[in-house]
Amino acid sequence: MSGALRKFALCADDFGQSQAISEGILELMSSRRLSATSVLSEGPYWKRGSRRLSELQRNADIGLHLNLTHAFEGVSGTHPLIYWLMFSRAGLVSQPKIKQTFLRQIDKFADAMGRLPDYLDGHQHVHAFPSIRDVLMEVIAERWTTDKRPWVRSPECLVDNGGEPLKAMVLRSAARGFHELAESQGLRTSKKFGGLYSLLPDARFAKRMKAWMHLLPSGTLMMCHPGRPTIDLSDPIAEARAQEFAYLGSPRFADDCHETGVRLVRFDQLETA
Repeated sequence: MSGALRKFALCADDFGQSQAISEGILELMSSRRLSATSVLSEGPYWKRGSRRLSELQRNADIGLHLNLTHAFEGVSGTHPLIYWLMFSRAGLVSQPKIKQTFLRQIDKFADAMGRLPDYLDGHQHVHAFPSIRDVLMEVIAERWTTDKRPWVRSPECLVDNGGEPLKAMVLRSAARGFHELAESQGLRTSKKFGGLYSLLPDARFAKRMKAWMHLLPSGTLMMCHPGRPTIDLSDPIAEARAQEFAYLGSPRFADDCHETGVRLVRFDQLETA
């Protein structure tokens, strides 16, 4: 083991999007290879998957992946990412419609789980964009009426570009100021964020992940996107998901954690890292 124990939170995004994704995440959570998962509560597998996920909530944090970009059948209010990147910065998005969408997704989570999410983040990080972030603060104040409020993911705190400098620059620019806003509202945030890469099959996820475990600072929240192997033409990153699932579920991942001195922890423990 190299150096002192280092703490990372490893969060699998997109639970509920499909059966292959959700079952892969459930398997990894069962073997404690993840410390969190982010839920798409309007995804086609959410209602079925939530019952199994609730059995594992003692193992990991379970949060809501607020969605404005992925079009599910029968769901309104979504647009491509470029729409939100352009119009949120210009203040040309409909905040009342976004608020309605976010509240609907929060309520779907709560109806299935019997409680509110442990944390909130956004599919393709839309929760942190200008104008949209103001709506996020409103819905938190409206739904979380006690002192215990959710964590929020702070993508502007990205600590490594994952070989995608342009993608990282756009993300940091779009999310600039989010961390400061969240802290001004008394919310706990991820002060270090990682896991960005191309999500292409030739990206060599296992090698990249081990490098992150060596190089990224203790206290980093890392996103990942695992899923069981499947042929899904509607999911452009299905091959990358299968590679992530294979590595994270393998003895090699456990060995790499031991070698780099990494321990997977829940969000509350990141604050002591």
